[in-house]
Amino acid sequence: MRASVGNARALALCLVLCSCSTPSAQSLADRDPWEKTNRDVFAFDVWVEHNIAEPVNDAYRAIIPKPAREGIHNATTNLHEPIVLANDVLQGDGDQAANTLGRIVVNSTIGIAGLIDVAAKIGMPHHSNDFGITLGKAGVQEGSYLVLPLIGPMPPRDLVGSGVDGFFDPLSWARFNGKDTWMFARGALRIADTVDQTRDQFDSIERSSLDFYATTRNLYRQSRAARIRGEAATNAELPDL
Repeated sequence: MRASVGNARALALCLVLCSCSTPSAQSLADRDPWEKTNRDVFAFDVWVEHNIAEPVNDAYRAIIPKPAREGIHNATTNLHEPIVLANDVLQGDGDQAANTLGRIVVNSTIGIAGLIDVAAKIGMPHHSNDFGITLGKAGVQEGSYLVLPLIGPMPPRDLVGSGVDGFFDPLSWARFNGKDTWMFARGALRIADTVDQTRDQFDSIERSSLDFYATTRNLYRQSRAARIRGEAATNAELPDL
């Protein structure tokens, strides 16, 4: 829930900054009226990726062996599964909901609190889902393209979706000693894992792009549209910035 408040504040700040610029005809055609500010924020995010995230990831890879990093990835994915399950149910997708519920049960028990992805080995692969996709399936439009500091592409529909997803996380409602420390550690591990999982892809897309910002915008939209249609994304998943 704190993340939701943070996202709302980031959106308000970006909207204030964006209102100071006049969009070009091309930006309006690309449904990106805040392109100038978006490009500035995107450049900042890329700088953070190269100068902070990647050096930290170098240390992460040096200190933690690959099998342990895979366990962290599996565990953080398992903790996120209730959010996926909630959206599967809201979308009326019984097959996917059953698959996700099965993954939670199997990996939380046989998989030792999710450290081992046993479910995938027995035919229950992970799939991602979120409330932004749920809104898209319900016909809600993306809105004007928006890039947020330290978050990356997050148009209004998906920003609202990320806030709602926070309410689907059982741990956000739980009460126990040391909760704040646990939630901070969990968030830090999820960020470290996200950078580790997407870093090579991020660098590859950047190297092959004449206009990294425009490529990112197109890939993001194509990936989200494919998910809303219920298809596997035809393009590589865009790494989180």
